[in-house]
Amino acid sequence: MADVEPQKSLDIDGKITDADIERARKQIGIPQKRHTPTFNMEATADTMRHFAFGLAGDDNPLWHDPDYARGTRWRGLIAHPLYVQTMGINETTEYSPEVKPLFKGLFRGVGKYLAGTDWTFFRPVFPGDVAYEEYITSAIEEKVSSFSGGRSVIDSYRSLFVDRAGLPIAMRETSAVNAERRGSKEAGKYKNVERHSYTPDDIARIDEIYAAEVIRGAEPRWWEDVEPGQELTPIAKGPLTMVDLISRHIATGMADGYDIGPLRYGWKARRRMPAFYTNDRWGVPQVAQRVHWDESRAQDLGLPTGYDYAILRFAWLIHLATNWMGDDAWLWRYSVELRRFNFLGDLQVCKGEVVEKGIEDGRPFVKLALRAENQNGEQTTAGSATIILPSREHGPVVLPTPGPELLKRGAEMLTRGLRR
Repeated sequence: MADVEPQKSLDIDGKITDADIERARKQIGIPQKRHTPTFNMEATADTMRHFAFGLAGDDNPLWHDPDYARGTRWRGLIAHPLYVQTMGINETTEYSPEVKPLFKGLFRGVGKYLAGTDWTFFRPVFPGDVAYEEYITSAIEEKVSSFSGGRSVIDSYRSLFVDRAGLPIAMRETSAVNAERRGSKEAGKYKNVERHSYTPDDIARIDEIYAAEVIRGAEPRWWEDVEPGQELTPIAKGPLTMVDLISRHIATGMADGYDIGPLRYGWKARRRMPAFYTNDRWGVPQVAQRVHWDESRAQDLGLPTGYDYAILRFAWLIHLATNWMGDDAWLWRYSVELRRFNFLGDLQVCKGEVVEKGIEDGRPFVKLALRAENQNGEQTTAGSATIILPSREHGPVVLPTPGPELLKRGAEMLTRGLRR
């Protein structure tokens, strides 16, 4: 059967307009509805295990083994820190007639690429927990993109996750780059990049990194024993394969904020938002996310092949930090920036070192500088983590306390969500 000419219009040639930027700025501070059903309405041991398995490839027994976890200070399984983003029941009511047009069809046909994330974690998620989310646009910044060679917009979104009492569990700020797809192809920033090939010796060296991984676990990492300059044991992630992308969806679902899905779910989504689907070379409507796994689609956008999801690298650097810190510590603040694509076939080696040590609000902490480097030694990812450590002098870890403003927002969220 002959190839069908793929649909090229809206999907490739979408433009960032002044009207879109103006509408985006008017969204700032307005709680937004989530059109995607919450993936995990309630935390369970199984979904918590599936998340650590699928997203991070993280076999820390604190996430997986109930018998092991019962012997820790947490008295049972706790979730990987990023698991909370698969939760978050959103009770935002219908928009008013004045507000609703602000959220319709924004930046259509323009590529959206997650660029960074910042988290503050207040307490663990345990099996049986339920979380609620408030989701708002926090900032809009226009700039010229080195990737697309043209106009781009960085939009930032803030999520507050609270428990049934309205007490904050975590807060997240995520930024994304909206770039004109035609410009990215014409700019050709990655036109000379080819998929990497590995020799048996290369794979053997990668295997050595996997084999040398150390989980601190039950042995406390005492604050007094840590000094700036100490290095973390590196961990390997990759080479990136299709299995890694599939496993990511096992961990977080398929929706990605767009309520897509298989078969009849896909049909329903295509009826609701046809602009999100374009035909492949065989005439089959396919979702925009296929750029991650469809090499020909990626090449339409000036990329050599498919690439990872940002959340994978967000989770990988956490894997590095939690391996090092041990069960008794607490990941307080966490920040990541993506600096290069991680293409199918690429290796990432996650590394880090201690850069600061101190006491804040009576809590002994250390700050880690984190990074990921690909097989060519190029830094693709940069991050940092602030970790509260147990101390011989100051005692066990005391979890961080949300400020009055966050406590008030949490209470308002649950009050607002009441159906009277």
